[in-house]
Amino acid sequence: MSRTQKGNLLLLLTAFIWGSAFVAQSTGIGRLGPWTYNCIKNFLGTFALLPVIFLRSRKQAPLTAPGKKTLWKGGILCGIILCAASMFQNYGIMYTSVGKAGFLTTLYVLMVPLFGIFSGHHVRPRLWGCVLITLLGLYFLSVQGSFTLARGDTLVLICSLGFTFHILVIDRYAPQVDGIQLSCIQFLTAAVLSVPGMILENPGWADIQAAAVPLLYAGLLSNGVAYTLQIVAQKSADPTMASMIMSMESVFAALSGWVILHQTLSARELLGCGLVFAAILLAQTPVRETGRES
Repeated sequence: MSRTQKGNLLLLLTAFIWGSAFVAQSTGIGRLGPWTYNCIKNFLGTFALLPVIFLRSRKQAPLTAPGKKTLWKGGILCGIILCAASMFQNYGIMYTSVGKAGFLTTLYVLMVPLFGIFSGHHVRPRLWGCVLITLLGLYFLSVQGSFTLARGDTLVLICSLGFTFHILVIDRYAPQVDGIQLSCIQFLTAAVLSVPGMILENPGWADIQAAAVPLLYAGLLSNGVAYTLQIVAQKSADPTMASMIMSMESVFAALSGWVILHQTLSARELLGCGLVFAAILLAQTPVRETGRES
């Protein structure tokens, strides 16, 4: 198995964790408030990675001054973007349907290759076709009835733009630094930025205890594991391909609801899942050299 294939599998695992964590997110926000949930979740992700970093540091050479500067610059920038994108999503979900929020969030699958062009990324023609198939599948999976944009939808659309830049910034910094250290710094940054909002929400200890399970799941798995896997995997993954694989989050969320919560999937939703999955498989199929794609 090549390094790229291993990276794609890690991204698929990332999407699975994010998809299955959707219930934890909605429950946690409802009990604590968006800023408190974001703050505690990110602090948990930070603390979860500190022992791993300590154990790994004993086997790694000390960072040079330029290396430390790059690590902290990349980590803080990722943390700022992650915090902003997460908060737009948290507030957007409060004013729109879950399905539409899922579709609008995963519009980064189209935004990543568009913005990637300006940073020098070449997108093969077939990948553009796969991106469009993915968007069609996500629409069938997530959107029911007529499609209009309201306040909550606009907030989630801004969130999608944030996650677009998050993917592109990781693509820039992940190959240069240690992925786990970068992930830890981004969580710490996002947590610290959320502290003022948490103070304003003034959560009670009983509320935090009531949301302990969602917080632990989101903080340790969705943050500590999944976002770290994303950074490690993107060291060897094309950003457009990465965004397509991570869009499977919507598919895994629907399938988790079907398996765990016994929620039924309509024929339209099953078609959407199938289109997304088919597009990702098609994008990874080797292309015969004809001089048209590179």
